Amino acid sequence: MGHLGRRIQVLRERLLFTDEPDTAILQGIFALLFMLDLTLRTAGGTPVDAGSWPAAGLGLVLAACVAALVVPWHRLPAWAVGVLPVLDLAALGMSRMSNDVGGAGILAVVPALWLGRQFGLRGAGVAVLGAAVLVAVPNIVYQGVSGVAASRALLIAVVAGWAALVIAYALEKLRASRDAAEAALATLEAERRFSDAILDTVDVGLVLLAADGTYRGINRRHEDFMRLAFPDGHLGRAGQTGEVYDANGTALLGREQMPTYRASQGEEYDDVRMWVGGDPLTRRALSVSARRVASPHGEFAGAALAYTDVTDFMRLLRVKDEFVASVSHELRTPLTSIVGYVNILLEREDLPPDVVAQLEVVARNTDRLNRLVADLLHTAKSAAGPMHVVRAPTDLAAVVRDSVEAAGPAAARAGVSVQVAVPETLTVMVDQQRMAQVVDNLVSNAVKYSLPGGLVQVSLGLDVDRVELCVIDSGIGISSADRDRLFNQFFRSRQAEERSIQGVGLGLSITKSIVESHGGRIEVESELGQGSVFRVRLPR
Repeated sequence: MGHLGRRIQVLRERLLFTDEPDTAILQGIFALLFMLDLTLRTAGGTPVDAGSWPAAGLGLVLAACVAALVVPWHRLPAWAVGVLPVLDLAALGMSRMSNDVGGAGILAVVPALWLGRQFGLRGAGVAVLGAAVLVAVPNIVYQGVSGVAASRALLIAVVAGWAALVIAYALEKLRASRDAAEAALATLEAERRFSDAILDTVDVGLVLLAADGTYRGINRRHEDFMRLAFPDGHLGRAGQTGEVYDANGTALLGREQMPTYRASQGEEYDDVRMWVGGDPLTRRALSVSARRVASPHGEFAGAALAYTDVTDFMRLLRVKDEFVASVSHELRTPLTSIVGYVNILLEREDLPPDVVAQLEVVARNTDRLNRLVADLLHTAKSAAGPMHVVRAPTDLAAVVRDSVEAAGPAAARAGVSVQVAVPETLTVMVDQQRMAQVVDNLVSNAVKYSLPGGLVQVSLGLDVDRVELCVIDSGIGISSADRDRLFNQFFRSRQAEERSIQGVGLGLSITKSIVESHGGRIEVESELGQGSVFRVRLPR
């Protein structure tokens, strides 16, 4: 916008869009128009005499101009400035007290607009009254009562009043709209400040992404994470790489592995763990969750991400795993000795029956302790990464039959029947030892959680291109609240604890880890008091 355009905009705002318009400018405009009327009269052959009414009107207008410039109107009551447009109407009435009234009557619109602009509907009323008394009446008195004179006089009052009413009404609507807009903006600003305060208070890093992957906003907590992850600065776009590592804290994440990039592609996820920062002493572990934001039409409009600091939790997990591994290794040596000596003693034929029975109790409990140590070692190893499996052609049907046979004595003691339905042979590429562990865990759990007189059914078969192992029991079942945590390490259901069923809560987590290491999945269907169904599906 050029210099002239800016001047026009300033003038327009000072005349129309401010609560207190510029008095000197408004009065100056009327004075210029008034003098233009007298100048045109003189040029048309009707000069204005010094002692005439129009000359007196000019003097009154000029006096009003001086008053507009020198009087401190802002210190006076608000109504005081209304004197000026009323004086202008009086001057206009004087100018029409001549033989040639010209077109000066239309100038009544100017002070009328001023009054309507300044005082609203009350100002419009003053404009109508002033135009009638100060302009129309003197004109009729001077010109005489005739149709033309009366028409001119009345039309001046009507037009002036109409103009004042229009601008008063329009400006009232404008002010109301402006006040509503200002109130809405103030409310929005207050809400924004309140939201910002909340976001900066929470101990979670928050990121809002636009649809194109640009950062729309982050809170103060995430700024701390950003300084660790991107010491050289961040460009504000999803997928930028920096000192961001995987959950083990060893491998740098690539662009497509970055949580922001995945979220910018519309992916939703929970608890994606990573480490940020190159210095092992100051780096932090974060758990990231993301949710997509959809437009009203369901299209991708952005994403919101939450970064939770889980450094202490991750370090405790590492300490726990190291402790478990260390204790497990330390226990294995004495357990091996106990097992060896117990077996040697049981091979003797000169022991009394009661001693043999006691040694068998020691052997059973030692075997149980051995299995627990093996489970603990497996748990510590699985926390360090995916389980290593050695695949080989394996007859899975034979593995299932062996596991069911091994569970026979325990089932007999518990009064539980076990039925097995497997093909004669079913060869798949799996780790035989690990799969035997899976079947043992599922069958022993089914027996352990069944009531006397219960039934456990074990089946194996093919489902299209997948192998399906199914273990069904008629036991105590699992509540819906416990099902979601059933495969967590060291988790035990409330029913198991109430019934004092032995176990430490590692069997199912180990089973799930073995199945997933083979590229399969494990599912459970169960209702409290209705038994359970465990299905293992493996790629053939």
